[in-house]
Amino acid sequence: QVQLIESGGGLVQAGDSLRLSCAASGRTFNTYTMGWFRQAPGKEREFVAAISRFGGRTDYADSLEGRFTISRDNAKNVVYLQMSSLKPEDTAVYYCTAGSPTSSSSHLPGRYDYWGQGTQVTVSS
Repeated sequence: QVQLIESGGGLVQAGDSLRLSCAASGRTFNTYTMGWFRQAPGKEREFVAAISRFGGRTDYADSLEGRFTISRDNAKNVVYLQMSSLKPEDTAVYYCTAGSPTSSSSHLPGRYDYWGQGTQVTVSS
C-alpha cells in the first residue's frame, strides 16, 4: 500500500511558476513509475507527466509545450512537478499517482494503482 500526499498548490498569476510536491509513504517508492494528472471542472482527468522508477525516462503531455518538468528524489520518497509560464488553462486539481505502466501507457490513468487526494492550482489572468 502506498499513500500519496500532494502539496504546493495555490493561487498564482499567469506567467508565474509553481512547484508541486508529492510525498509517498512506504519503502517501495522506487518500484513505481510516478505520474501527475490534472482535472479541471467539467473535464476528464488528463495526463500531465510521468517519470520512471529511477528517473531515466520522463513523458509529458504534448500540450504542455515544455513548460513543466517532473523529477523525483528516491532518497526522500518525493516526486516533483515544476511548472513555469503558467496559463489560466492550467487551472485544475493536480493528482499524484503511482503505478507500473509500460512506457507506451504512462498517459493512461487506468495503469496506475495509487492516487493522492489532489492539490488545487488556480492561475488567474
